[in-house]
Amino acid sequence: MAGSGLEPLKEEGLTAKSESLIPLSESGEQVRERVTAPLQKRKPVGYRREFIESYRPNIDSYLTLKEKMKLAAIGQAAGDQPAGTYARQILNRLLIDLSWNSSRLEGNTYSLLDTERLIEQGETDETKSALEAQMILNHKDAIEFMVETATEIGFNSFTVRNVHAMLANNLLSDPEAPGRLRIIPVGITGSVFTPLAIPQLISEFFELILAKASEINNPFEQSFFIMVHLPYLQPFDDVNKRVSRLSANIPFIKSNFSPLSFTDVPDDIYTQGMVGVYELNDISLLKDVFMWGYERSAARYAVVRQSLGEPDPFRLKYRNQIRETINTIIAGTLNSKMAAEHIRVRATDFPVEDQAPFIEAVETELLALHDGNFARYRVSPKEFKHWRDNW
Repeated sequence: MAGSGLEPLKEEGLTAKSESLIPLSESGEQVRERVTAPLQKRKPVGYRREFIESYRPNIDSYLTLKEKMKLAAIGQAAGDQPAGTYARQILNRLLIDLSWNSSRLEGNTYSLLDTERLIEQGETDETKSALEAQMILNHKDAIEFMVETATEIGFNSFTVRNVHAMLANNLLSDPEAPGRLRIIPVGITGSVFTPLAIPQLISEFFELILAKASEINNPFEQSFFIMVHLPYLQPFDDVNKRVSRLSANIPFIKSNFSPLSFTDVPDDIYTQGMVGVYELNDISLLKDVFMWGYERSAARYAVVRQSLGEPDPFRLKYRNQIRETINTIIAGTLNSKMAAEHIRVRATDFPVEDQAPFIEAVETELLALHDGNFARYRVSPKEFKHWRDNW
């Protein structure tokens, strides 16, 4: 419900209409049973500040040591490499997977192939609403932002508010709402939970959540902690769950673990897990979803990881300069002759021994550009087509 102030949770999604596709713990089953009861039988509740205040980073933990070790083993951190290295290597796949799955969990009806065409070619499905296309493209922008600024992002106001601004772009009725903390009351459709309504307290607890997340040492505990507490606070007018799903990937991008793209996660069980947090402050069902979802996502990227060679140390060293040079060439619609001159001049900024390798690296990247990989250079499909036509 963009612009309504309601974070949508479809009531029909709360019915236990089928057996869970996810193996649930006993406590997860109990949560599911309670949150699928008729609304009239569930006790109305408000925001409980004790839920966040009582959590002590690195002393308390939502994930057990065994669960953390399991996730670390299947996540396969990619060694001692700069933050964001692995995410950049699989960026084209990640853009499609995470944009599609996160949008799907909000009721978006684009198929995976529709999403791929939209992201890679800018081709919308005329049978679907403009809102659905906007939602997916907003995910693409936010994911690119996180990956390309991997060394700068973190659990801080700048990162999370800007991720919200990108995800909410052109979706909220108030043009100032994207990136702004909530100043209006909201409700949760299909739940008896009423979020906090006082702006000063929303701001206070938003900062407290980010501060505690930053203190957590384990990347998996960090990820799950954010998935729990950002939606529970509802710090923005709308789009809160989307922000939490992308923010949950911050520690994985920075530590070069496999990302969490919510592959195959059923929307009804995910929704029920969130309602368990809202109404019961019980993380059991959502943790079942998180554990299973990460395992599915990691399995998807394990195949991709096996096909990747060792990264070129030179390209790692100059990755930002290479990206900026190519962005300038495409955005400026430089033809091959003009581009060669621009690369040669740019190379003079570096030590003599690095100039020739830099020119070779940029020219190799340029010759390898195609419709499926230009997004990493922060150019639009229109800019890329115009450049290619002129090249």
